[in-house]
Amino acid sequence: MSRSLRSLHNDEEERFLVRVAWACYIEGLTQAAAAERFGVTRLRVNKALGDVRRRGLLRVSINSAHAPCAELETRLRGTYGIQEAHVAPTGDAETVQLRVGTALGNFLGRYLLNPEIQLFGMSWGNTLNYATRSMEPLGRPDLEIVTVMGGLSQGSDVNSFEITKSLAELCKAQHSYLTAPLYADSKRSRKTICELEVFREMISKIKSVDALAMAAGDLSSRALLIRYGLPKEVTVDELRRRGAVGDVLGYILDQDGQPIDHPINERIIGIELSDLMQVPNVILAAGGTHKVPIIRAALKAGLVRVLVTDEETAREMLSLDGGGSR
Repeated sequence: MSRSLRSLHNDEEERFLVRVAWACYIEGLTQAAAAERFGVTRLRVNKALGDVRRRGLLRVSINSAHAPCAELETRLRGTYGIQEAHVAPTGDAETVQLRVGTALGNFLGRYLLNPEIQLFGMSWGNTLNYATRSMEPLGRPDLEIVTVMGGLSQGSDVNSFEITKSLAELCKAQHSYLTAPLYADSKRSRKTICELEVFREMISKIKSVDALAMAAGDLSSRALLIRYGLPKEVTVDELRRRGAVGDVLGYILDQDGQPIDHPINERIIGIELSDLMQVPNVILAAGGTHKVPIIRAALKAGLVRVLVTDEETAREMLSLDGGGSR
């Protein structure tokens, strides 16, 4: 075939691909309808659409503030190997917890409709508190909401007890508390407390949750744990010296998601990290670039299946882990 004839053949082939793409993507025709219009088989239309994407002939533009978030969600899933990602649009730094909490509330409003979720665990934090405020009421009287960690004596609105109660009321569900402090006085006293029948039964229950939602805290004064929960004899400086970057469920982790070598991690009353790995679905809701190290740590440890965060935080994470802007 001469060069001119080959060129004409290629032009006609590309013209066909463009016509099929226009019919299916712009006009909204089904593949069957497009096949009938162009007098070809449905298989030929399907192959043509594949060729359109492969050749880069199609450019999709979505005119919405959520478009960058959708792209980031795809990249987060690919980079960190998680099941789902939900990214809240950009906004003021002061509203990041509200935006992420609202995104979590929207997710939970759909997720908790699943009748297979019978036992759902909640931790603490402003983000989870905002989630319950943004949710629509559900009818799940067969559902039970449980706290998966001990509580605080301060910060009542963001305490695990209050958040669990709020979510249960929204779902018209049952709820149970682990009515113990977050940290025992020592490893020995933790063992004594956990062996009491009332706590032993509750800890056994929280180990069997179908899913749970948790937040993450850094080591700044903004963190709930640092403000209200850290034992008086433990300082942030000593935690940092041991390599700490933040906490999940009260466990102090290093940058690789491993518990630091410090007695505080042996004093926690609640679900253990080894048990967390066995939970079918762990949802982490955390936003703000100051939390990037602890979010990455939780992801590296393989603790998380669903991540709810914000646009700025997602971009910062991806730039550090090889999933930067394209």
